Amino acid sequence: MEPVRTCVGCRARATRSSLLRVVAKEVIPEDGVPEGRALVVDESATLPGRGAWLHPSRECFHTAVTRRAFGRALRVEGVLDTTTLENRLNGTVNP
Repeated sequence: MEPVRTCVGCRARATRSSLLRVVAKEVIPEDGVPEGRALVVDESATLPGRGAWLHPSRECFHTAVTRRAFGRALRVEGVLDTTTLENRLNGTVNP
């Protein structure tokens, strides 16, 4: 039996294979000073830290952003950069 996870956008339960795992990673530019955190898709579900699960749809993504669900699910304070994840869901970045 495959593990079941809850989508942070629509709050529906689904199998782990049908959802994307997202983690918050520190954004550290070349000067070495952290600029905040960005949401990154964890394809292999092996990146360290808390993960949030999301259906790979723009509707669930926008619902999660509106509800501020990523910050709560990942237990991160402050603003998260969602650009990379949004581009991935829009199909403008290769998976």
